[in-house]
Amino acid sequence: MRRRDLIRHLEKHGCEFLREGANHTVYVNRKVKKVTTIPRHREIDENLAKKICKDLGISRP
Repeated sequence: MRRRDLIRHLEKHGCEFLREGANHTVYVNRKVKKVTTIPRHREIDENLAKKICKDLGISRP
C-alpha cells in the first residue's frame, strides 16, 4: 500500500497529524486517545497498515 493512500485513509477517519519524528510521522486519533507512528517509506506493508489502523482504533483500509 502506498503511504499517501494510508495517510488519506487515516485522515478520512478522523486521525490527525501530530508531529514528525526522525524517521516516522506521528498520527493521533483524539476521539479514542490513541497515537501511532507511520514510517517514512513510499510503500507500507499490508500487515503494518492493518496494525496502524488497529492502533488508532479505525477500520482497516
